[in-house]
Amino acid sequence: MSIHARDIPIQSGRRESDAMGCLCEELIGKGIEISPTCIGQMWVFANLAPPELSAVVKSALRKKLDRGQYVFMQGDPGTEISLIKVGRVKLSKLMEDGSEITLDIRKAGDFLGENLLSEEIDYPVSASCMEEVLICSFTKENFERLVLEHPNIGLQVIKNLSTRINWLTHRIGSMSLTNLEDRLYRVLINVAREHGLKGKEGFAIGFPLTHEDLSFLTGAHRVSITRAMKSLKEAGKIIQHGRTLILPFEAEWI
Repeated sequence: MSIHARDIPIQSGRRESDAMGCLCEELIGKGIEISPTCIGQMWVFANLAPPELSAVVKSALRKKLDRGQYVFMQGDPGTEISLIKVGRVKLSKLMEDGSEITLDIRKAGDFLGENLLSEEIDYPVSASCMEEVLICSFTKENFERLVLEHPNIGLQVIKNLSTRINWLTHRIGSMSLTNLEDRLYRVLINVAREHGLKGKEGFAIGFPLTHEDLSFLTGAHRVSITRAMKSLKEAGKIIQHGRTLILPFEAEWI
């Protein structure tokens, strides 16, 4: 079963942005950066009228999880959709041979569990916390009740999901690059853009990315990843300091 922290409902009569700032600081502690994005601002709820957004927000819960805990586990019944407010979450899948592959890394401001809006499924992947995480979420049951009370929510979400599918299709197109070094470099650029920290030398990816992770993200064998990484280092496109990867600034992608 998934390991969950306590749920804290948004207080009635308060805007999510107001309640979120107060309770997030109470849960996660001061001095930690919290995403300014509220669950009602997520792409899936774009173009909803204010009363409908308010209805979405009022159903939200907050959960604080520690590093290593799971937001959900592969095979668990899909029951929640969530917004990450603090921290990073790794999406991974356990294969039949017992190996685990990394599918994606989600950061604060990203969404989890989009498929639950359109179908009844078990979680096809696991979502584990790479560090301390705070999420804002609501259950599928609450969402279905909202749609019954506010039908336009369901209609607009369907439109937004269609737009998202088109975006994902475009993203998959980057996998068509035939040169592995180019594919790997593009993957590292995308990770650096979304999760890296800007420093003097470039954008630093401060969390470990194994060659197994990169092999899945590029669709290549782990041994080939090792050779491609070596070539990128020799070309000066990536710099490695211990477990930190640095992508020097390049005019083409900054």
